[in-house]
Amino acid sequence: MFSSLSLLIGGRFSRAKQRDKMVSFISLSSTIGIAVGVAVIIIGLSAMNGFERELESRVLSVIPHGEFEGVNEPVTRWEHVIEQSVKNDKVVAAAPYVKITALAEKGKELKAIEVRGVDPQLEQQVSSLSKFIDKQAWSEFKAGQQQIILGSGVANVLGAKVGDYLTLMIPTVNGSVKVQAPKRVRVKVVGLLTLNGQIDHSLALIPIGDAQAYANLGEAVTGVSLKVTDVLNANSIVREVGNQLDVYVYLRSWQQKFGFLYRDIQLVRTIMYLVMVLVIGVACFNIVSTLMMAVKDRASEIAILRTMGASDGLVKRIFVWQGVFSGVLGSLVGSAIGVLVALNLTTLIKGLEKLVDHQFLSGDIYFVDFLPSQLDMTDVVVVSGTAIVLSLLATWYPASRAAKLNPASVLSSK
Repeated sequence: MFSSLSLLIGGRFSRAKQRDKMVSFISLSSTIGIAVGVAVIIIGLSAMNGFERELESRVLSVIPHGEFEGVNEPVTRWEHVIEQSVKNDKVVAAAPYVKITALAEKGKELKAIEVRGVDPQLEQQVSSLSKFIDKQAWSEFKAGQQQIILGSGVANVLGAKVGDYLTLMIPTVNGSVKVQAPKRVRVKVVGLLTLNGQIDHSLALIPIGDAQAYANLGEAVTGVSLKVTDVLNANSIVREVGNQLDVYVYLRSWQQKFGFLYRDIQLVRTIMYLVMVLVIGVACFNIVSTLMMAVKDRASEIAILRTMGASDGLVKRIFVWQGVFSGVLGSLVGSAIGVLVALNLTTLIKGLEKLVDHQFLSGDIYFVDFLPSQLDMTDVVVVSGTAIVLSLLATWYPASRAAKLNPASVLSSK
């Protein structure tokens, strides 16, 4: 369809100096607009990919995919619950846990935290907590030694470091309606949990045997946590497994607490694709303006080509190529800038934070305290391809106008 002659003439028209300076300015602005739009969308999509990656690696690998928690009383037959759960092919592993809400005290500092009692051996099968804790601290994490592993955010608030002692104030629960003094337990910080996010600011770990003693549970536990094969389908899997149990429990999945994060990321990604079409579409309107002015500017050349036997199709293709050159150039430049920035986005934002002395993402609010980035070449191809296609569509009307010029009237007016 696109002959070599139309490509050659269209290329020369694009490179040639325009008689009207405004045509050159609008042509340049349309190319810059496409480049900026492509670059910004690639950077934005890379940031969304980064957030999704961190959600999977720092949150979904650490928190339980599902939980079976006792109703009004602890789970006494938790070994039986684990045995029944792992029989389901969709459940990878299960582990007991004890959950306590406590007030951590060190000096004058106080912090309300969730203390989670875990079995180090079984917990490794359902989560990747050990990857974010010092190996020696995790290997020596045993009951009976008054140990605790603090989230790094909690440690910063309390001013605690490894080797320090702090006090846990645990509510005393019994059948009485009277307010009783909390149980005070002195524990030693043996390690830090460093996820660089929201979980760090609210979680502490203790051996499950100590947690059972502090909460007066005996051999019972608060519940059983699960790891499933399909994380995004955890709700239905937890419900399916829970219906097979002969124990009365609450059914919970990660989506009830953190599902909004995943939904927000997907929503922003969809909006960015919509913005991409709008931004690049607006830039392509400049291509329409440029070509309409270029048709007027090159009217005499078009008339000469027509008198030499050029067909309507050839004239159309010449101006289609001229518009496509702007779209391709803008897409290539924008893609190059977008890829370069996306690959170094985290470093650039950290440098900017140091320069302005302000942290854009706070770990106690967001699930990460830095701006992650993950470049996906599919996004680059889709965004660049969309820009080129839109620029191609934008050329059709001006090219049709050029093909309808009457050579006699144009040359007689000169």
